[in-house]
Amino acid sequence: MGLLVLGTVALDSVKTPSGLKKNMLGGSAAHFSMSARLFDDVHMVGVVGKDFPKVHLDFLKRKNINISSVTLADGKTFRWSGEYKPEDLNSAITHDTQLGVLESYVPQLTEQQKNMGHVFLANLAPAVQEKLLRLVKKPSMVGLDTMNLWINIALKDLKRLMKNVDLMVLNDGEAKMLTGERNAIAAAKVIRSMGPGIVVIKKGEHGVYVLGGNFHFSYPAYPIARVVDPTGAGDTFAGGFFGYLSKSKKMDEKTLRRAAVYGTVVASFNVEGFGMGRTAPLTMKEVDKRLKEYHHFCAFA
Repeated sequence: MGLLVLGTVALDSVKTPSGLKKNMLGGSAAHFSMSARLFDDVHMVGVVGKDFPKVHLDFLKRKNINISSVTLADGKTFRWSGEYKPEDLNSAITHDTQLGVLESYVPQLTEQQKNMGHVFLANLAPAVQEKLLRLVKKPSMVGLDTMNLWINIALKDLKRLMKNVDLMVLNDGEAKMLTGERNAIAAAKVIRSMGPGIVVIKKGEHGVYVLGGNFHFSYPAYPIARVVDPTGAGDTFAGGFFGYLSKSKKMDEKTLRRAAVYGTVVASFNVEGFGMGRTAPLTMKEVDKRLKEYHHFCAFA
């Protein structure tokens, strides 16, 4: 039946050492969906303003992403502009954020979507994420992402939501901020005690760490010689990771390991181009080819 993802749908303007691009399709839900579509049917939930280019909506439809619950609201679309400096391509410098229609957004679902079992709550205010989760009747697999902003200003809401999810994805800095721990592995253990059975710590160019009930493992990032634009890499990883889990319909160690590898590989394509320049045309044939290269890269002698 596919998966449901709630998150932002944005217009991004990004400057990196490779150039400047304005008003690209972006947002947590969009990047997640562009990756997850490779593995399962994706229903995207979000909001855009009347200024949102129709060409982007048509583009999402052509990628077989269901946008029936992307609301078209009066007002302006969420916009973000930022920059990455040559000395630190892992960290974005935010120049401007315009919430627009996000400020008053309340998610809506079709009756069919209310019965979907696999739900991913991509980066958005925890109170909005919780409203979406309440609309789903009997979710069997729920994933959650967040960011430092919500940890700072909506910690109570976030902690309440964490008790109702199966899996949480966040980067190492956010994990440390959320728990007060200095070490990402120690932070993952604390986060797991707060609700999620599976904790996934994204470490950017240093890979990923996954902690479950009786197992944990870590994989390196796929080596990329030239990073063009890191924007959306974490959401792309989450899309590949959760998309594979949704397709597999289980979360045992073997499946989680495979999901982490797929997420890592798909995210490696994301950083090679601006916006969705590399992930939009991506096929599973290309992903599986790089997957084999990645296995060779990780293999012990």
